[in-house]
Amino acid sequence: MADVKLHGLWASFFSQRIQLALNMKGVSYEWVEEDFEKKSEKLLQYNPIYMKLPILVHDRKPIPESLIILEYIEETWKSPPLLLPEDPYERSRIRFWANFFDQKVVMPMSPIYVGCGEVREKAIAEFVENVTTMEKEIVKEFPVGKPFFNGERPGYLDVVVGSTSSWIKVVERIVGVKLVDQERTPLVYSWLTAFAELDITKDTCQRWRGFFVRAVEAREKLMASTTN
Repeated sequence: MADVKLHGLWASFFSQRIQLALNMKGVSYEWVEEDFEKKSEKLLQYNPIYMKLPILVHDRKPIPESLIILEYIEETWKSPPLLLPEDPYERSRIRFWANFFDQKVVMPMSPIYVGCGEVREKAIAEFVENVTTMEKEIVKEFPVGKPFFNGERPGYLDVVVGSTSSWIKVVERIVGVKLVDQERTPLVYSWLTAFAELDITKDTCQRWRGFFVRAVEAREKLMASTTN
């Protein structure tokens, strides 16, 4: 049996992406919880360039970066459910939107979470604009009326977007602003909701109350360090 370990943080949606994909594929793995504040020797050994999590270790070979790990999982464990379609063009479009989501939607979440005043307002506007753009354009490429981007079953893009549902709720509650609105972006809202309600995702996607407590503590600590 292959040796599979996942180094990550329980409160990280990047780590949750990999947990979800492995669970969907039925792959058994060992979870290694890393320290949020201190980088372990294993982390520095496995990802000396970026020194970030998550890291999948398969047969003692480390694979870093969540989007790359998802593709590795799909290429290594090829049995259904498939995360990516077989058509090369369709795969390229899914990769495009996954990268767009990480660069244009996930990136503004940090200044929304820890920023104040104009910095936060600018980040909120950027987040909303990019989610709206994503919804407007993505309906031209993916089936409308289906519960997921992938159709009837969740796939690669659903994992990428859906894994953020808990943290979006946390940030919304902390700053008091609705980031993903049912009226403004009904399709993205429905995709997030459908993904979070799957039996296989409930354990990870519905941890937002625990995330909220941890996020408030982390934010207060970070804000205190920047003002001292």
